[in-house]
Amino acid sequence: MGEVNCMREEDIKLDAVRAKFSNVLKRHADLAERLSRDSDKSIFERLQREFEAARASQAQELSLEGEQWNDGLLATIRERVHMEAERKAMQMPGDIIQLPMPFLEKITYRVGNKIICCLEGARIGIQYETSFAGESCDLYHCVLESKSFLEKMTVLEHTVPFFLPIRDTENEFLSSNAIRFIDHVGDLLQAYVDRREQVRLIKELYGNQIGELYHSLPYHMIEFVLEDFNSKVTVSLRYADLISTLPTGVSVLAWPMPKSKKSSDAISLSQKENVVGSHPIPACLTYAEDALRTMSLPEAYAEIVLNLPQTLQDMFPHTSST
Repeated sequence: MGEVNCMREEDIKLDAVRAKFSNVLKRHADLAERLSRDSDKSIFERLQREFEAARASQAQELSLEGEQWNDGLLATIRERVHMEAERKAMQMPGDIIQLPMPFLEKITYRVGNKIICCLEGARIGIQYETSFAGESCDLYHCVLESKSFLEKMTVLEHTVPFFLPIRDTENEFLSSNAIRFIDHVGDLLQAYVDRREQVRLIKELYGNQIGELYHSLPYHMIEFVLEDFNSKVTVSLRYADLISTLPTGVSVLAWPMPKSKKSSDAISLSQKENVVGSHPIPACLTYAEDALRTMSLPEAYAEIVLNLPQTLQDMFPHTSST
């Protein structure tokens, strides 16, 4: 009897700690989102206006595919912005006569989900368009500059979320392979939005079945608990890197939860092998782990819950009846 009371006290303490920890995580996520949104809002609005003005004044927009997006084209874009900056610098105040320069014709380039614009002041702007399930999502910006055509480019400003490693990407790629830098930032942003929207969708569709859900800011670590069943199911997802949209580290465990002490007392000796002392041993749901590795999170979730009741009944028959 004393052991039972002790176990109950431990469970109460664990529940209290879990509740406090959950509240701290929620407050941290809310604060991080607010800080990110507020600090980027003015930059985003200013850059968005500038990009819209640049596209409105363009002579044409070219769509590029495959090898058309290459180092030679980027060098041409860089030369354009520097020649335009030099021309404006040499123009006398009040001089409204401009010599025709066909080479400086304003062109905007579209490469996949990226739009590359020539901005004022020898700057190159990249606007990233993200999407999920065929629907447009967030816009992000990155502005590159260099002191001269021969000097390396640097990131002047951007609206990439602070928890994505744009500075590390700049240090790794921009000076040696600017094309790869631009493309990699786009991959980071699209993968982040994809993981975020997957989590949003399962919360929207199956929120009544999810008891707890935690995730890192870039959504590359996700954990949630299913409690709308006779057993508690914990799901843990880890992504190999920040450009992955399917997890590589997956763990799905089902924990037996007898409905009552009477049903617990009625457990057979073979079933008690699933218990060590007073602590239950979880069972691994391999079919669920396979689904999460190969399908998007909403698709895998639907597949898991479809087969979950029968799977749990087969694993823990004592929890399905009193």
